Amino acid sequence: MSHTAIVPPTLLNAGRTQSVSGKARPARSAPPYGPGEQQRVREMLTYLAAALPRFSSPTARLLALQCAPRADRQGRVRLPGGFLRDMRLRGRTELWQELEHADWLHCPASKHSRLEVQLLDAAVLAQAPGRTARLRAAQWALHPAPLAVPPALPPAAQLTTLVLAAHTRSGTGCTDLDILARLCGQSPQQTEDLLDRLVRSHLLAAWHHRDNDEISWHLPNAASRAAPHQKSGPATSSLPASTQAVGLPSNSP
Repeated sequence: MSHTAIVPPTLLNAGRTQSVSGKARPARSAPPYGPGEQQRVREMLTYLAAALPRFSSPTARLLALQCAPRADRQGRVRLPGGFLRDMRLRGRTELWQELEHADWLHCPASKHSRLEVQLLDAAVLAQAPGRTARLRAAQWALHPAPLAVPPALPPAAQLTTLVLAAHTRSGTGCTDLDILARLCGQSPQQTEDLLDRLVRSHLLAAWHHRDNDEISWHLPNAASRAAPHQKSGPATSSLPASTQAVGLPSNSP
């Protein structure tokens, strides 16, 4: 496999402060998650759509999405204790094997339940911004406001929910169907079926398939909870044109 996938750069950098007097400062509460974390997850989803094989499972993609931003400068990933249990992935050795088979990471034999792995894609080593900001993005991906991801959802629906959350602003979003399907690791028909499922689960109020093959959606609110699900019809999005579609390398699988 050719390791030519590109991690999109981001302009947001995590700043550091230092006490002039040299005295320890009281610990400051972390700022709330916002557009910066959402943007970084959107970029990472785009990267993984190019770096992983098209047939990679949704669960492996979710795991890779947590590994990539946690890598240090040498590509090493050390997942915190209990992390796999919280993601309901404890004991799922086939997922590590799947990512190893894709030549994306290597799992050294260890006695630590595979909590330490080595990423092989050189593009991951040049990520920006710093690791602290990337860790915040990984945490946001676990709880991607404004869309909550119920743990009981199947992995394919969880990944689709995360992709939509990363492309939603002010309760609405839109992108090309083929791009959405690629980010979700599904066919266009499977992606539409997953959108239907999210409507039935009340995670989406409605979604629309426009004539230009663009998919738009909006989240439930007081005015739209009673709106019927439609596959076609007028819809609007508050996303700026630059974020309505995520580009992928032309030579991606």
